[in-house]
Amino acid sequence: MALKLSTAVRNARLDAIESTAGASAIMKMFTGSAPANCAAADSGTKVAELALPSDWMAAASGGSKAKSGTWQDASADNAGTLGHWRLYASDGVTCHAQGTITATGGGGDLEVQNTSVAAGQQITVTSFQFNDGNG
Repeated sequence: MALKLSTAVRNARLDAIESTAGASAIMKMFTGSAPANCAAADSGTKVAELALPSDWMAAASGGSKAKSGTWQDASADNAGTLGHWRLYASDGVTCHAQGTITATGGGGDLEVQNTSVAAGQQITVTSFQFNDGNG
């Protein structure tokens, strides 16, 4: 039998992601595929680093938690084709989550206006959310 959780428990699990990563979380965007897990070293070229807003996620509702505020890097560090992101605590070292990047409408875990980035280009996250599907 598959595990089934209440919406309240699913929402609490999602809200714990934001509280664990902290109010000064950092999002890094890289080229290529994500490492095997968050404990593995970064892979690819770091294209961008975003200091997320202090309240970077809306409160979880219905087993889903969406980005809050503007997630943007005014000037990309390097050129490259974005492939994955990693979410870090404010120390920039402790990885708490990672996933794929696609252009808006592409279905990635995180979506941006354009995945082909030039150094110095502005990058804006257009869509991001966590889902807890054990309902």
